[in-house]
Amino acid sequence: MCYNNRMTTLADYRDERLRKLEEIKNLGIDPYPAKSTRTTHIDQILNDFDALNEKTVTITGRITAIRSFGKLAFVKVRDYFGEVQIFMQQEDPQDGLFNTKRLKLLDTGDFIEATGKVGKSSTGEISVFCNQLRLLTKALRPLPGRDGFTNKEERYRRRYVDMNVNTEVRDRMVRRSKFWQATRDFMNKHGFIEVNTPVLEHTTGGADATPFVTHMDALDEDFYLRISQELPLKRLLGAGFEKVYDIGPRFRNEGVDDEHLPEHIAFESYAAYEDYEDGMKLYEDMIKYVAKETWGTLQFNVGGFEIDLNNGGKPWPRVKYADLLKEKFDIDVFNPDRKKMEQILRDDFAKSADRNDSAAKKNLEHTLEVASDARLIDAIWKIIRKNSAGPYWLIEEPLALSPLAKLVPENPLVTQRFHPIIAGTEMGNGYSELNDPLDQLERFKEQQAMRDAGDSEAQMLDMDFVEMLEYGMPPACGWGNSERNFWLLEGVSGREGVPFPIIKSK
Repeated sequence: MCYNNRMTTLADYRDERLRKLEEIKNLGIDPYPAKSTRTTHIDQILNDFDALNEKTVTITGRITAIRSFGKLAFVKVRDYFGEVQIFMQQEDPQDGLFNTKRLKLLDTGDFIEATGKVGKSSTGEISVFCNQLRLLTKALRPLPGRDGFTNKEERYRRRYVDMNVNTEVRDRMVRRSKFWQATRDFMNKHGFIEVNTPVLEHTTGGADATPFVTHMDALDEDFYLRISQELPLKRLLGAGFEKVYDIGPRFRNEGVDDEHLPEHIAFESYAAYEDYEDGMKLYEDMIKYVAKETWGTLQFNVGGFEIDLNNGGKPWPRVKYADLLKEKFDIDVFNPDRKKMEQILRDDFAKSADRNDSAAKKNLEHTLEVASDARLIDAIWKIIRKNSAGPYWLIEEPLALSPLAKLVPENPLVTQRFHPIIAGTEMGNGYSELNDPLDQLERFKEQQAMRDAGDSEAQMLDMDFVEMLEYGMPPACGWGNSERNFWLLEGVSGREGVPFPIIKSK
């Protein structure tokens, strides 16, 4: 917390509140009762004053300010929906209740219940003229002022304080909830069924990422925390489902930056008898629907990019992966010049803020030494991506970068894969799903070889999944996106975009 003379002052505040707590108990008042009898939210009083004027209401909330003038007192109370003034006059205290005389036992941060008539004060402010006031919760620590609670680490550690002091953070979490509710509504309207898939897996896959490892005592076996919902959902297609999706946490043991958190919420869906052409139409509509429901607009200014998700009423353009790398860097993704790629990445590093970071330089050189050509191609693509406004669909990634996607019949070197590119980032990932078990096995073997050679992000050989494919899985289109889409359009970092961000423990 940020207080003047922090340790001493906070201790003094707490000691004084503990003294008041003891005095309240001595009056026979329960400072933490279980029951409350609220009849009205504060925003109802503010928004529908004419209907509630002179009516008796009971409101609840946290005290944000107290002004006492002898037999008169004004108390500001805030609930989730709004803030209103309570007007109090001296009355003989009743059992379990507070009057202006006992008001000195209350503090900002306490939760109270107030009953009285709705009206306006002499200055015209909408108020509740209180004749009964109960204490619901005695707070032992004072909330800091808004100006005194701006340090990011303190805010992340005590998010419950942050959301009280910086209410826009709480409003953001409401929009985050709307974001996922809109996703569910859209998918349900289009005939999809939500099925929650396991978090603990013997073999994890569905993405290029380093997994977390844990141990289950009951079975005395190690398990991975899932990095994707993909393979279990596709098993459901093999089980007879036709349209399924899952929204839930996934875990990737990677760094923390503005676009990545090791734990985050993700969405994946799969539709039988559809391909990537069908998917681009569906998920373009979904992205626009979710944005409209969450923020009420399709126009955004993100990271200096002016974005129109409606694209002037036209479908988003489609850009081929190989064409883009050829145009921007003269790289032939099917016959790449490794030395040229390494130089491109060195040049890009030289332009970055980390160019004088010796550890970063060493890490780059190590990456250039051990990474496969496919990894270097992907790294160069990311240079292009970060400067792309969009929206457009990036399509037909090379086979080496898409081990789970079907090939394009006209060009078997590329896959039926699609990404929406918006404001310098990939806002999703989809493809026509591979359902040839023999082809899938060979691709898994290639990935496992990369993993055995030291690539911790390469996918594992999942023989159970191959076995499922041998029983038969229908052709399908799959899609996934994470809450990074929310962070992007909200204009915040990952840690600002979640209720309780990951931070190193003290």
